Amino acid sequence: MVRMRVIFLGPPGSGKGTQAKRLMSLLGIPQISTGDLLRNAAREGSRLGLEAKGYMDTGALVPDGLVIALLEERITQPDCGQGFILDGFPRTRVQAEALAKALHLARMDIDAVINFEIDTGMLVERLVGRRVCPRGHGEWHVRFNPPSKPGYCDTCGEGLIQREDDQEERIRKRFSAYRADTEPLIEFYSAQKCLYTVNALNEMDAVTEQIRSILA
Repeated sequence: MVRMRVIFLGPPGSGKGTQAKRLMSLLGIPQISTGDLLRNAAREGSRLGLEAKGYMDTGALVPDGLVIALLEERITQPDCGQGFILDGFPRTRVQAEALAKALHLARMDIDAVINFEIDTGMLVERLVGRRVCPRGHGEWHVRFNPPSKPGYCDTCGEGLIQREDDQEERIRKRFSAYRADTEPLIEFYSAQKCLYTVNALNEMDAVTEQIRSILA
């Protein structure tokens, strides 16, 4: 089996989480989201996990050094032996440089960085129409992926909700901040000649094929 270590870059709503799950199935490698990583570490109660929990409980950002330390632990676990997908990390050039140092010490390289490019207007449409199950059974979209019964989860029948972060004004602010943080990051990976861009406006299957072509 070919070893593949990949980073997915893209704003919330660009589809990178969906594509990461598809790639997991295709390549048999895990998706590593920093949000899940932090929550799992806090739940397991390791030394680093408890330290991260202290920040999370107060609503503070977890320091980059602590996130990198948790990532170092995670990528050395057996299921990462054939590679991994980093979903949404790094977010800044400082984080990218810290990650590069950690990977160098672990004698690992990133094979590809996939940048999910999307128009602001389409991003707003995607997120404003998103609805999620409050019990964690998944998410739908009022236009692109409606549930069988409008407004209700297909799995448990609970009423779907709209996240507070999926309000248009908040989305535009987050996207603007994302752009500001990511431009230097794109330059960083472009200089390393491992950055590839996919059109996240395409249909899901078409984006998957773009990614498969890049990784091939």
